[in-house]
Order: sequence, then C-alpha cells, then structure tokens
Amino acid sequence: MTRRILLSYLALTVLVLAGLEIPLGYIYARGETSRASQSVERDAAMLAEVTEENIEKGQLDALPDVVGDYAARTGGHVVVTDKQGIVLADSDPAGRTGISLAAQPDIARALNNELTVTTTTDSQDRDVLSATMPGSSGTTIRGTLRLTYPLDQVSTRVHRIWGALALAGACILAVVTLVAFSLARWITRPLRALEAATGQLAEGQLTAPPDATAGPPELRRLATSFTHTATRLQHLLKAQQAFASEASHQLKTPLTALRLRLENFEPHLDPRAHGSLEEAVGEVERLGRMVQGLLALARLENSATTPEPVDLDAVVVERVAMWEPLAAEQCVTLDITGPPAGHVWAIPGALEQIIDNLLANALRVSPPSTTITLHRAPGSELHVIDQGPGMNDAEVPPRCGVC
Repeated sequence: MTRRILLSYLALTVLVLAGLEIPLGYIYARGETSRASQSVERDAAMLAEVTEENIEKGQLDALPDVVGDYAARTGGHVVVTDKQGIVLADSDPAGRTGISLAAQPDIARALNNELTVTTTTDSQDRDVLSATMPGSSGTTIRGTLRLTYPLDQVSTRVHRIWGALALAGACILAVVTLVAFSLARWITRPLRALEAATGQLAEGQLTAPPDATAGPPELRRLATSFTHTATRLQHLLKAQQAFASEASHQLKTPLTALRLRLENFEPHLDPRAHGSLEEAVGEVERLGRMVQGLLALARLENSATTPEPVDLDAVVVERVAMWEPLAAEQCVTLDITGPPAGHVWAIPGALEQIIDNLLANALRVSPPSTTITLHRAPGSELHVIDQGPGMNDAEVPPRCGVC
C-alpha cells in the first residue's frame, strides 16, 4: 500500500510539473525567438539608415567599415547593395562584391521598398534570422541591406532554460518523493499494526494491541475500537470456555452417581420395570457422553488451534487399544485394515476426539458377535465400518438440499 500511495503522489506531481513547465518552456522559447527577431529587425533598420546616408553622399568606402564593425561586435552578417542589387559591401571577408543579388526574393522586395524578416538557412546550413531592409528616403530607393544573425545563441539560451526547468522539476520531484514516502509510511504504519493484530487475534490471543496514538485520527479511532472489540471478544471466549469446562466437570460426578443409583435399583424392581430402567441408564450414558464431548471441546478451545503433523496410524492403534475392553464387554471385535496412512495435518487432540466419537456411535448400534473395522484408504482417509442396522429412508438427509 505504501508503494501505491507513493506512486499516486508521484504521478500527480509529474502531471502538475508537465502542465506547468512544458508551456513555460515553450513560451520562453517563443519569447527568445521573438526578441531576437525584433533585435535583428531594429539593427537592420538602423544600419539601413546609415548605409543609405553613405550611399547618398557617395561615401562608398565607409560601407565596409560600418558593416565590419557591426559584424565584429554582434556576430551577424551584413550585406549592402545599391539600387540595382549590386553588392557594395559584405561583412564576411570571403564575401564577393560587385555581384548582383537582385534576383533573390528578399532583395527584390527591398528594392520595391518592402522589408522582409524571416528564418532561413545560410550557406553553412545554419539556422539564421534574416532581416532585409530598403535603404530609402521617402520613396527613393538608394540601396538595400541584409542582416543575418545565427540562431545558435538563441538555441543555447532556450536549451539552458529547458535544462533549468528540468533540474527544478527533478528537485521538486525528489522533495515530493521524500514527503510522500514519509506520509505514506505514516498512514500505513497503523494499518500494518492492525493487520498484525488481526493475525494474532485469529490465532486465539492478542498479545500486541495496535498503537492507538500513531497515524491519522481515523486510523487511531479504528485501532482503539479494534482493541476494545478484541479485548471484549477474548473475555467472552474465556468466559464461554470456563463455563463449558466448569459445567462439564460439575455434571460429570452427579451423572456417575445417578447411574450407580439406577443400577442399584435393579434388584429391587419388578422384572417388568427392567426395560424402563435400562432405558434410563442408557439416557444417563448418553448424557455422560455429551458431557465428555463438552470437556473435549473445552480442552480443544483452550489449546492451540494450529494444525500439526499427526501420525494417523499411531492414533488409530492407540484408540483401538483403549476401546477394546468396552467392545469386548459387548462381544464386539475391533479390527484395523488398509495400508499405513502416515502423517496427516490435524489440530492436536482433535483426531483422537473424532475417532472416539465414531467408535462410540459404532458400538452403540453394533450387534453382539460383529466386527467394527477401521479401514485406512489412500488419500489419508479413515473409514469406521460397523454392522449395525444403518439408517432408514426417513433418517437419510436429502442430497439435493431441498426438504
């Protein structure tokens, strides 16, 4: 659960950061490009005025110095032409003068007194901002000026801001991760304590109640309610176990005494009442078996309820040896058949109680001179087979679940 809470916080943070930083970076990139474009256009207009004045005064020798100084200061590339589009000056030392650029679209528009500002590529396939201005006084065109500025510096600034945004996002994500992990641990720690306490309660004893002073208020109240409920449940179970154990012990002695008194009545009763006496003794015996069952149940509830490996063959031999004297009194034989079953998983003491109940029921219905067979079948199955009358149709429960 800690991982799921942490991932949910991180996913939400990433979405928020992406929603904020991506538009911010995009706006900054567009702003940088726009500022560079305006700067190039402004510088081109200023240079166009200066060169137009030099052309008007016939000071053509000053043009290389003007464009050279600007190129050296800014890193731009300046080309100046006359009114026929013939190159008069080029800031690039490798540039050629005296050639005609009139056929180029931006120069042609400038000769028609139209400016051009665009993004293009230079002779070295670099992205550049280009501004081409007419050198004019009113409607008189005396020349043109083209200023190109490489976008490398703009791209560098854009990349730098993207890197800064990414670094800021990573720092924010790290802080959110730390805070979210601490918060998730604070929330889930009481839940883990409740889970451990539930496991202890399921095993029969709550030894470490959950801490009701840590975590959110809702979980603290839940821990308090759970501890109160578990404590009361354990108290009720102990009271029920004590009642069953005490009642069974208290009933055992009076039942034994009642059976002895009923058996002592036999010599003094009319022979016709012997049948009723035997029925009364039988009811006392049945009640005694119920008391024994309550005692066994109380012992099981007070003992461990975790299954353990139990040797089925040893338990069968032991229980048969215990029941053989009682079976011999009723002229019934006990027999064990089938291959050894080995160990099975059972609650300590439960297997003995089950076999005792099955043998007691079988002895109650087995006629004299018959055999009760304890047959071990594959799959760790044990079948107790007697030769009694069995159940009639009315006693057989319906298989379809419909009465």
